[in-house]
Amino acid sequence: MNGNEINYNGIKSILFVCMGNICRSPSAEAVFRHKMQVKGLALKVDSAGTLGAHVKEKPDHRAQKAGLARGYSFKGIKARKVTVEDFSDFDLILAMDNDNVTELKKIAPVAMQGKIKLMLDFATEREEKQIPDPYYGGAKGFDYVLDLVEAASDGLLAQL
Repeated sequence: MNGNEINYNGIKSILFVCMGNICRSPSAEAVFRHKMQVKGLALKVDSAGTLGAHVKEKPDHRAQKAGLARGYSFKGIKARKVTVEDFSDFDLILAMDNDNVTELKKIAPVAMQGKIKLMLDFATEREEKQIPDPYYGGAKGFDYVLDLVEAASDGLLAQL
């Protein structure tokens, strides 16, 4: 295996990353945590942002409302910024869009950049490759994020 290949059977920890860590990545964490538990898996999951503007804040109320309506819990999720240590602490780092991939690669040790993937790479039934930021839109944007995150989570779980 070269540095860009991942053995998905060996994944024990996953970090979900967006820009502010209040909309997309905490939604991904909540969805994946729920689906993982339903399947009886016990992985370390967390979320973080490439910016630190919202550190220690709870997820956006609109993200929580949309997620709670589908049965997802945001309990204990608070925004934090990605750290260099995350690249050694997590086996897989899933970015919500290409901008996040670019920002992650700026801080990731070169040998660990292969851990960075787009979350929607796992949504094989979807044509979209980037999860749009719903922050400046309405409630439908948060539901759409959940649709995409659910599809990607199902695809990822099928590979683990």
